[in-house]
Amino acid sequence: MRVGALRASVLRWYGPRRRAYAWRRGPRDPYRTLVSELMLQQTQAARVEPIFEAFVGRFPNVASLAAAPRSEVLRAWSGLGYNRRAVALHEAARAIVRDHRGKVPRDVEALERLPGVGPYTASAVASIGYGEPLAAMDTNVRRICARALHGTEPDEVSAATLAADADRLLDRADPRTWNQALMDLGRVACRVRPRCDECPIASMCAFRAGGRTGRPSGRRQSPFQGSARQVRGAIVHVLREVRSASADALAERTGHPPSAIGSATRSLIADGLVERTRSGRYRLPVR
Repeated sequence: MRVGALRASVLRWYGPRRRAYAWRRGPRDPYRTLVSELMLQQTQAARVEPIFEAFVGRFPNVASLAAAPRSEVLRAWSGLGYNRRAVALHEAARAIVRDHRGKVPRDVEALERLPGVGPYTASAVASIGYGEPLAAMDTNVRRICARALHGTEPDEVSAATLAADADRLLDRADPRTWNQALMDLGRVACRVRPRCDECPIASMCAFRAGGRTGRPSGRRQSPFQGSARQVRGAIVHVLREVRSASADALAERTGHPPSAIGSATRSLIADGLVERTRSGRYRLPVR
């Protein structure tokens, strides 16, 4: 495959999408990139956008986020789920203020030391926020590399090979645009069940040429109904609306049994999402 032709096709397709989301329309700001990337973990972009806009309006920079009480951060996170991400982002902001003079680090290793930031998020912040020539390898990018270049699914190719592929495809002149373009291509066209008629590189794709049509990942997600995650989310939802609540009140308002409330509140306290007052009531953390 000619890398130049593939890259040109992807970038032409991406052109009209450059300003599709709020985090692309604002200033090139590593902080905004960090916020958007943590919000986009396990959450669709369309769902993230309105919450992102309100969140950065409330906390426009690292310092304002770091100085905010955790309760305000969790309230601003409402609607995204996976509330531990909000705790990680809040802790990351405080670490940036404490250890990096309030500036999101540019160095990938320093980024990876921040709470909630793994190799992909670190590369995304460095490349999108700072223009560092790094390939941001998320699930979408791995899928595109495996299919387009090898005609396989990602689990049929070694991680080292896919990393080398992503580095070879990277547009070093504009890594910010390239990484976002490739991520979008995975979201829109190169999905688990590919939409080849919407893909700008379908004519170059080894996967399509081999007649393959995709397959389920094989991972079965545990049911949400009745799960500990559901109980935890219900408790946080109630505590966003009230100053504090007793265990009995939480059981009544959520409809979950006291035993489930007890287990969930203990795990929420351990994760920094809830705290217990001296009177034995529960609330969102005030610091």
